[in-house]
Amino acid sequence: MDAYYSRKEVSNSDLSALKQMLFPREMPDPTNAYRFGNLIDAMITEPERVDFFKRTVDDIQFTVEDFERAECMKRAFFADEFCRTLAERASGQEVMTRCRKFNYSGYGFELDTRCKWDLWRSDWGWGGDIKSTAATTQSQFEAAAKFFDYDRQRAWYMDIAGSDRDILIGISKVNFKVFKVAINRQSELYRQGFQKYNELAFKWHLIYG
Repeated sequence: MDAYYSRKEVSNSDLSALKQMLFPREMPDPTNAYRFGNLIDAMITEPERVDFFKRTVDDIQFTVEDFERAECMKRAFFADEFCRTLAERASGQEVMTRCRKFNYSGYGFELDTRCKWDLWRSDWGWGGDIKSTAATTQSQFEAAAKFFDYDRQRAWYMDIAGSDRDILIGISKVNFKVFKVAINRQSELYRQGFQKYNELAFKWHLIYG
């Protein structure tokens, strides 16, 4: 298991687990989605982890169908001029930690926080995240971003890094189209994401702090 996930700082995934505990809702089993997302992330950001002959990532075996689908998605990503430019000088899987001050309705507290960027451009001072998606249109992907709390994730990452911009990239595993959502601090997606994470961070502090 990646040592990142055993770190003590609070991550966006921790907030997701807390939300599911406090407000349970029917969600797809994330196991297969996580495995496949890990495959496409590795192909794009850490190709040295991928054995293209054995169809494995870190000795995790994938089916021919999944591996070929991921390769099509990788080609679609690098065929997009912006995605190619973003990736060519980016650090893949960049870990950041920060002790952050929070304020929820006038109540101040601190949390040690962490995140791991799919792609981080230190020369730009911002980066982005890659999502595999069942969406086949831009509007479907933007709706999925709110439903799966990608807005919360991107706001969390931006505020740990102190970045004013961000990019959410979706690659369809159905029709291999690439969807991009540009984010800044005035974006509705950032503002909604901030509200989501700030409330969950407060609840985390009350329960575990």
